[in-house]
Amino acid sequence: MKVLMGIDDSKFAAEIARAFVAQFRAGNTEVLVLHVLQPLGLMAPPEMAMGYAPELEEMKKPAQELVERIAKQLRSAGFKAETAVEVGDVRERILDSASEWHADLIVLGSHGTRGIQRFLLGSVAEFVARHAKCSVQIIRTPAGN
Repeated sequence: MKVLMGIDDSKFAAEIARAFVAQFRAGNTEVLVLHVLQPLGLMAPPEMAMGYAPELEEMKKPAQELVERIAKQLRSAGFKAETAVEVGDVRERILDSASEWHADLIVLGSHGTRGIQRFLLGSVAEFVARHAKCSVQIIRTPAGN
């Protein structure tokens, strides 16, 4: 089974991995731990390459460390794990990566954001669940983080 695990930079990323380890068998499960850095503006001028976001350069190293830390946690539980850090719209990159990698399942956390914050930001987990071509598991984490 191939599982794409989308994680954000919240303190709950390790909780998502722990919940995953508790529910799945390591046997033949491959996990792609993905973190997406979203540019401030999603529309780049035509002369710039797609995904070009110089404002995110300083965030790439901590993002790589995050996915490596989660992958290490999964590997120590016996899973095959690889990592990826991508730039773009979080929702679209998760869906595209799952499709390109031929994921059987997408695992995401949800903070349970409500009210105006959810209206303005949208829900990544909800969007992915509605548009994914494979199954999606949403792991609940405490709201507000």
